Amino acid sequence: MPSPTLDQTGRRSRPAARRQSLRALVLLFALVAGMLPFTGAAQAHGTIINPASRAYQCWQAWGHQHMNPAMQQQDPMCYQAFQANPDTMWNWMSALRDGLGGQFQARTPDGQLCSNGLSRNNSLNRPGAWKTTNVNRNFTVHLYDQASHGADYFRVYVSKNGFNPATQTLGWGNLDLVATTGRYAPSQNISFNVSTSGNYRGHHVLFVIWQASHLDQAYMWCSDVNFV
Repeated sequence: MPSPTLDQTGRRSRPAARRQSLRALVLLFALVAGMLPFTGAAQAHGTIINPASRAYQCWQAWGHQHMNPAMQQQDPMCYQAFQANPDTMWNWMSALRDGLGGQFQARTPDGQLCSNGLSRNNSLNRPGAWKTTNVNRNFTVHLYDQASHGADYFRVYVSKNGFNPATQTLGWGNLDLVATTGRYAPSQNISFNVSTSGNYRGHHVLFVIWQASHLDQAYMWCSDVNFV
C-alpha cells in the first residue's frame, strides 16, 4: 500500500485528503443502498390502479404516513397489512408468479386468490372492511404497468351475490366471470371497459388476472368495489 502524500507541514496534501473523503462517501453510499428495498427490472411491473387493488390502495392512502397510529382506527385492513409485511405495499407492482401455464385455479388454492398465492402477501386475503371504490354496472379497469409488457389477456371476475367480503375469504367458487379480453400491445397504461349484468349491489370483490405477454407471468389482484 503506497504511503500517504504529505505536505511540508507533515499533513496530508489536499488532493490526497479529497481522495480519502471521496472513498468514504462511496463506502457510505454503498452501505445505505444495501439497506434500501430492492426493486429490480424483473420486479418492476404493475397493478390495477382503478378500481385500486388492495395493496395499491393501502400504499396510496398510507404510504407517506404508514407510521400514523390513526390508520388503526381509520383503515384497519390497511393497518393489519402494514403490520404483517410493509413490503406488500411498497412492492405493490411485483405480485407475480412465473410459469403457471394458465392453470390459475389448479395452482392457486381457495383463500389465497387476493395474494396471488404469495405467502408474503397473505394479509391481502384477510376478510374485513376494506376501503371500496364506487362503480356501476359498466365501469373501466385501468392497469398501470411500469415496464410496459403488454397483455395476452385479462380475466375479470366479480364475487357472487351472497358472498360477504367482510367475513369470508375468497375462493374460486365465489366468483362470476364477467369479462375476458384479447391482447394488448406493450404500454404503461392499459384500460378496458367491463359490463356486468347489473344485479350486483353493495360491497363486492373485483378479481383480475393479468397474463403478461413478455413471459409466462401471471398477476392476480383483489379490488374492493361498491356497486351503486
